[in-house]
Amino acid sequence: MVVTQQGRPSPVMDAGPDPFVTAQRQFDIAAEFLNLDPGVRSILREVQRVLEVNFPVHMDDGSIEMFKGYRAQHNLHRGPTKGGIRYHPGVTLSEVKALSMWMTWKCAIFKLPYGGAKGGVVVDPRRLSQHELENLTRRFATEISVFIGPERDIPAPDVGTNAQTMAWIMDTYSMHKGYSVPAVVTGKPLSIGGSEGRNEATGRGVMIITIEALKHLDLDYQKATVAIQGFGNVGSHSARLLAKEGVKVVAVSDVTGGIYNPAGLNIPDVLRYVEEHGSLQGFRNAEYVTNAELLTLPVTVLIPAALENQITETNAGQVRARVITEAANGPVDPEADEILNDNGIFLLPDVLANAGGVTVSYFEWVQDLQNFFWSEKEIDQRLADIMRDSFRRVLAAKESHDVNMRLAAYILAVKTVSDASNARSIYP
Repeated sequence: MVVTQQGRPSPVMDAGPDPFVTAQRQFDIAAEFLNLDPGVRSILREVQRVLEVNFPVHMDDGSIEMFKGYRAQHNLHRGPTKGGIRYHPGVTLSEVKALSMWMTWKCAIFKLPYGGAKGGVVVDPRRLSQHELENLTRRFATEISVFIGPERDIPAPDVGTNAQTMAWIMDTYSMHKGYSVPAVVTGKPLSIGGSEGRNEATGRGVMIITIEALKHLDLDYQKATVAIQGFGNVGSHSARLLAKEGVKVVAVSDVTGGIYNPAGLNIPDVLRYVEEHGSLQGFRNAEYVTNAELLTLPVTVLIPAALENQITETNAGQVRARVITEAANGPVDPEADEILNDNGIFLLPDVLANAGGVTVSYFEWVQDLQNFFWSEKEIDQRLADIMRDSFRRVLAAKESHDVNMRLAAYILAVKTVSDASNARSIYP
């Protein structure tokens, strides 16, 4: 039997600052501002549970390869934990812990009855066949089955995973239980309990929050220009929905690089091209830009929708956008935050801007538990109402405390979770 190790970190991925250290620093700033009780502070700045697994997978050539995976649960004080599972060669324990913490704050801001969780497998899914991906997913689901459940921890899609991945997890968990448990995951296909509007929910939320910010700043959104780094699920839906609202999308990028046309890109054409060719590479009627160059284009709105640590102290001073909407988790580090704020850039933090996905995931979970489903129109309207209400509450906190939008969002979130922690106290 030959066993090899899969999923080494990608050489093209910039590790940047430690994500969990960044997440803790962001929390500490809010905790200090709130004069949070030291005991509660020590609880909330750590991840409550972490599961690390190493598991074998049968490959198509008959070999067996070993993979590493994680599931982290940051906080359970407000309900079951919720968070995606990502397949990426750069997945680390620190990243998963940070993402679980950010999810806790996100759910608190949006008044969702969840704590934060996150999971991941160190793997490049593009290198595996569909059969190998299914084998990997089912084995990983089995390994983390001691953690997950509709009343315990509910996974969802993330980078490198999709509705099919969730279907495999749901089926695996259900086979273990002996009956169907659709509420164990969200982001599933409609045929097995998925929700209308889930696939585009994060992008729709990004669109809504961006337009609300432009209105607040007295900027005509139909005259605004947008650059989007990352053209996966979130970036592509954000581009399509913003263009549909009349916003001019002038640049988008993927792992191969970006395309830029100051007169505006025809987003339906770009989407068709990517569908046919698998990437943006070679798209005509636009000039090539690198992912780094895209971040510094002269646009009204910059939307980082790729991975974390894209804007740091080394390039923050070159950003020329008026607004930054964090569609990705953690794309701006704390040092960059200060620079951007000093330069008058209005930043919409990830815990506010990209919560459309978890909000509609919550809708899906509720629908599964009730076996009663809503129309897409109802889903979109409920999402829009919650996104706009959350934006208004964070903006009010910003103005009341005279802080930036990130700290305002954290003040609301940390206060909500600390209140729950105090109410429940410590057992025993």
